[in-house]
Amino acid sequence: MRQSTGWIIIVVLCASFVLLLTRVGAEVNEVETLSEAFDTNIELGELFLSSNSYILDSEGRLVSEIYKDTNRIYKPFDQIPQLFIDSFVSTEDRRFYEHEGYDTAGIARAFVANTSSSETEQGGSTITQQLVRNIYLSHEQTYQRKLSEILYSRELEKRYTKDDILELYLNSIFFGHQAYGIEAASQYYFSKSSNDLSLAQVAFITAIPNNPSFYDPVNHQDRTEERKQWVLKKMLEEETITEEEYIEATEETIELAVQTRTDMFPDYVTYVRDEFRDLVAEKEGFADQLKNATTPEQKEDINAELDARIQRLYEEGIAIHTALKPLMQKKAVQSVVSRIPNEDIQGSLAVIDNESNKLIAITGGKGYEKFNFNRGYQDFRQPGSSIKPLLSFAPYIDTTGVGPSAKIDSKNKCYPDGTSEGYCPKNYNDKEIGSVTLNQALASSYNTTAVALLNSVGLEKAYSYLDAFQFEKVEDSDRNYLPTALGGFSKGVSPLELTRAYTTFAHNGVYSPAHGITEVVDGGGNVIYSWDEPETQVWSQSTNDKMRQMLANVVKSGTGRNINVNAPYVGGKTGTSNSYHEIWFVGLTDQYTAGILIGRDQGQEGPKSIESFAQSNPHQRIFNDIMN
Repeated sequence: MRQSTGWIIIVVLCASFVLLLTRVGAEVNEVETLSEAFDTNIELGELFLSSNSYILDSEGRLVSEIYKDTNRIYKPFDQIPQLFIDSFVSTEDRRFYEHEGYDTAGIARAFVANTSSSETEQGGSTITQQLVRNIYLSHEQTYQRKLSEILYSRELEKRYTKDDILELYLNSIFFGHQAYGIEAASQYYFSKSSNDLSLAQVAFITAIPNNPSFYDPVNHQDRTEERKQWVLKKMLEEETITEEEYIEATEETIELAVQTRTDMFPDYVTYVRDEFRDLVAEKEGFADQLKNATTPEQKEDINAELDARIQRLYEEGIAIHTALKPLMQKKAVQSVVSRIPNEDIQGSLAVIDNESNKLIAITGGKGYEKFNFNRGYQDFRQPGSSIKPLLSFAPYIDTTGVGPSAKIDSKNKCYPDGTSEGYCPKNYNDKEIGSVTLNQALASSYNTTAVALLNSVGLEKAYSYLDAFQFEKVEDSDRNYLPTALGGFSKGVSPLELTRAYTTFAHNGVYSPAHGITEVVDGGGNVIYSWDEPETQVWSQSTNDKMRQMLANVVKSGTGRNINVNAPYVGGKTGTSNSYHEIWFVGLTDQYTAGILIGRDQGQEGPKSIESFAQSNPHQRIFNDIMN
């Protein structure tokens, strides 16, 4: 009878085991097969964990952290403090270096300990199992999931060293408040690197992952303190700390120094994020693909692929080094606010360092919020007379070789434009002039002179100069339109574009587009992206010297005479669009070039006049603020 009963039990157990294996196999197939999981998540023998990315200023100081829901600062094994290794091995898996991924004795020991306690003091999972659960499997409490966890753990132990597994584990644990890994947790709770924490602080942080909500130090520090004492006791039992260290750590008072996410200078950071996208597009061929795309659907697909690539790069943990100068950025933002008190009038500007030819400051508008419409580089407006040096005066001097004292017939005149009346430009207040020097014409911003110069050079020739600046919104139709001599473009230019173009006057007639990003490096410090810096000789050095003289005269005795900057050289040009919709000043010293745009935002009926406000010359006052 006993023998028969025994056989029945064996048959039932075997059948149960087969059924269990079948269900486990189904779950493994449903979740992801082992080989598939590793093929998907391992590259060159390494599992991928996301890491924060950073934007840094010109001195290498942190400006903005980039991450979505996972705040992780990846820490290589050789940089992980031994105290953290000891604390987690002592509390989570004291036989970590002995088992092959799972610990039968540990599971039994945890069961006994937890049965005799009112709370879960010990987990049955090894460090390897916890890592597997975080990466591959769910946290569902089922026998099938547990067996899958063991199978994955054994495979992981075959492929990786214990140090590799610890590195991944200590970088993947969740510590609450979006912090993953010991470094992010250390910086969040104590505003210090994990390398700088005391034993008590290490034990305090080690206490959190057991139940991040229950042991949340921000809301329940007393619970975390209690768990910290338990961690220290386990470390003492495992002899990773001495009795003296244990006593000292238990008596140390823990004071939190919660660190908020670093995210400064939204105007500049927004621009850099967009510039980074352009840089990757340029370097990886997306820009060429977009140029060659023939349908909206193709462009949409290419942009989606580019966005996915950008997101992946951010998750890999890159550092974007920029030319940002925080002091100049602050001055620019503050000046726009103080000089434009009118609520319904906006202002933006860009500042470029002439020596490095890098963008050091840019503003998106008063009260700018990150990722909103940035007027510094996304607002395209009629440049008014600020375009005259680039499209009329410099091309004319370069093609004729004349100097600032050369006289030009600037009397009122009509030009054929396909209409019966023709195009008949007029000066401000309908002032009529006759022959005038180039120097005086630019200083007084005579419209009739600018049109006469453009007509003399020829639209095609003049635009061959302007093409060097790669104005994004200049249309083919503009090339046959004399009013563009006065800024009458179909769509206009942005403050950044115009400021970039004016740097040519600081570089002996050579143009190279200024960028904010200096280089992008990976987690290992290797440069992975940087801008090429092609140079174009737009006009001769002789022409450039003459233009600098004339631009200086604009400031000394012309429309820019409200400029008051203490510098060896100061030059620039004002600009006013039709009906005073916008006012501009673009100027330079030997050190900086800056372009300022002021105007109301464009509504459904277009922009409105700011003529009365413009009389106080706020654009020139802003230039004075940032240059002094």
